This record gives sequence, structure tokens and C-alpha cells, in this order.
Amino acid sequence: MDAIRNTVLEAWMTEHGYSSNSLADAVNRAVEQLTGHVGGLDGASVRAWKAGRVTWPKSAARRALEDVTGLPAVALGFVPRGRPSPTPAPPQQQQEEPDMKRRTLVGGIAAAAAAAAAPGTASPRRIGMSDVNRLNKRFAEIIASDHRHGGQLGIEQRAAALAEEALNLQNAGSATQRVRSSLYASAAAFRSSAMWAAIDGRRYDVAKAHMREAQALAEMSGDQAIKFRIWSHAGTMYRHMGRPADACAANDVARNLHLTRRDPLFASLGLARQGAIHGTAQNRSGTHRAFEQAQDAMLRADPADYRPVWLLAFYDQAELDSLALSAYLSLGDYPTAEYHAHRCLSSLRPHMVRSRAITTTRLAHALLAQGAADAATATAMKVPADAATRHARVSRMLQEFGAALRATAPGSTTVQTWTEHTTTWRMAA
Repeated sequence: MDAIRNTVLEAWMTEHGYSSNSLADAVNRAVEQLTGHVGGLDGASVRAWKAGRVTWPKSAARRALEDVTGLPAVALGFVPRGRPSPTPAPPQQQQEEPDMKRRTLVGGIAAAAAAAAAPGTASPRRIGMSDVNRLNKRFAEIIASDHRHGGQLGIEQRAAALAEEALNLQNAGSATQRVRSSLYASAAAFRSSAMWAAIDGRRYDVAKAHMREAQALAEMSGDQAIKFRIWSHAGTMYRHMGRPADACAANDVARNLHLTRRDPLFASLGLARQGAIHGTAQNRSGTHRAFEQAQDAMLRADPADYRPVWLLAFYDQAELDSLALSAYLSLGDYPTAEYHAHRCLSSLRPHMVRSRAITTTRLAHALLAQGAADAATATAMKVPADAATRHARVSRMLQEFGAALRATAPGSTTVQTWTEHTTTWRMAA
């Protein structure tokens, strides 16, 4: 007997925007959540389901598919082993009425699934990927605002409010497991942005509270990329707090996710941040080794691979050099720090306003430590007034620069020039 095509599964995939390959990937991730091992399906496996060559998938794949779709396998057109398939219609009837049969089969099972999911007379709202996509657009706006301003309380508050909005959608109607996981991932992403804004603004107690919420949401989402972001942020937070042991432990959680073995760009970011932590810990050899490995991993990364917007928006050669600049400043290797500062500034993208202010300030420190007070002061004066007065990290570094300048060249015209310049900053604030 010829295989009967599974038109129900095909209809579900079309409605929810899945190709054979993308559904295989989603099911493989769900298998990993269930068993701890990545599933072995590919596009050909799903095409076999659609063609009816496989009428009842193996147990792990079947349970994973049910998690992804939110429907039992029988509601997706699969037939359990031992249960007879529907008796085929006579050839002439099959030829005359294929469209009507398909509509009846799809419509009947869809109606049954809807009735099972929503008892009662009123149909609940259906939450779909369009809702997730709308949230993701607002996430991109948060990312852009962070790169322009950074560390602002307003960014933190907006990100936290959007995290709550994503969670509220969970209770606003019915949704597939894929959509629910995506909503948890969106909520975790927003919460991690709130966490980062608090870190950047040196509000560490608040950042820890955001971190705990983000970690819980990320676990519910099963999204490896957002788990990486949160734990990597945690490592950066502890580094800024002067706790390199905790920073290394948090960053190791990010680096040990299997995502870093699949994608060299994630591996590169984890290694670069590890290098910055080693710099804080005064581990010279560890710093040098980490940045060599980070550079090698970046060169191996395929730019065509899909990556989340938050990673693409900031991690590139300029950011790697920025982290190296921070590390070598901590180590007191000022010529190497200056080298990475110039490399970073030459390749920073225009939207990285906050990063440019931080890098310029660090370059001023590196120049001053090498005895070039005039060049250092001229460099520090390039920092925009907005960043100098409103960004907590930049403000603190500039205050430290002024103190070091006065200690290095007390009573000089350079100190007088710097004092007058900072007065104009305060007046503009």
C-alpha cells in the first residue's frame, strides 16, 4: 500500500512558518531538554513524516514534537502502531475529491485540538510568533539605546517593564510550546538588558536582582544564547566589583554551554571576557593566552551564521580590542593597552557611542601612565560632555584621570586646562 501523506502536519507547519529543516532543529532542541542529548533529526526525517513514510515517530522525537507544537501526535496526523490507518477511498472517489478530503481531515483535527485546548464556548486569544516578533523589535530598540547612552536608569526601567509585558502574554491566551519558550526567552533578554544597564550604571545590588530573575526565565526558555548572555554579564559585573574569582566562575558557566562549541563567535566572546578577568586578577600569562585564543576563534567564525541581535550589535574586532585594552591597563602594560585602544577606536561602529567614550577615557589613562600628560589630556577632552557627566563608569574613570593628572603634573598649565574643561562639562550637565 502506498504511504498516505500527512497533510495535517504539513498544514500545521505552514501555519506556523516551519520548514522541514527548522522543525527538525526545534525538535532536536526539545529532545535535548528531555534527554540531555541533542536529537539526531534532519530535514529528511521531517520530510519522511510529511510523506507518510513514518507514521509514528520514535518516543523521544514524538514527545519532543508534542512539546514544540503543543499538540498530541495524533492531532498532528500520526497513527499509533497497531492502529489501522483510515480505509482509503475507491480510486475514482480519491481522484474526484482530494481537496475536500484534505479540508475535512485538517479542519476536523484542528477543531478537535482547539476544543480540547479551550473548553467552553469562548475561544481564547491565540498568542503567536507575531507577538514574539513585536517584542523582539522593541528589544532591538533597547539594545540601540544602550549603545548610545548606556547605564541609564530609564533604559533599565524600560527593559524591566518589557520583561513583565512578555510574561503577561504567557497568561493572555493559548500558545504552542515554541511560542511559550520564545516568550520566556524574550522576557529573559529584556531582564538581562535591565541587568546590564544596572551594571553599567554601577548599581550592583539592583543588577544582582535582575540577574536572578533573568537566570530563572532563561532556564524556562531553554535558550542557550540568552543563558550565555546572562552568565557572561554576571562575569563582567563581578569583574567591575573587583571579585575576579566570582567573575571567572560566572564566565565559566557561559563558556561551558555547548553553544560555544557550535559557534566560534560565542567562544571568542567568552574567551575575551575571560582575558579581561585575568587582567583584573593580575594573571599576565592567562590574559595573553585568552586573547590569543579569542582572536583565533573570531577568525574561525562564519559571518553567515545566524546569531541574536544583541551579539551582532556589539561583538566584533573593536569589542575584542576594548576588552584587551581593559585587561592590559589592569596589568600596567600601558604600551600594549594603548595599541589596543587605537585599534578599537579605528574600527568602532558609529552607533557605539558609549563604547567610544569608554575607550577614549582608557586611552587617556594609558597615555598619562607613559608620561604623555599633554596628549593624555587632549585625548580625555574628546569625551562628549553627555558621557562625561551622565555615564557612571565614564564619570568615575575621568575623575580618576584628573586625580592622576594632578599627582603627575601638579600646578602645570595642563592641569589648569583640564580643570577649566571639566568645569564646562559640569555647567552643561
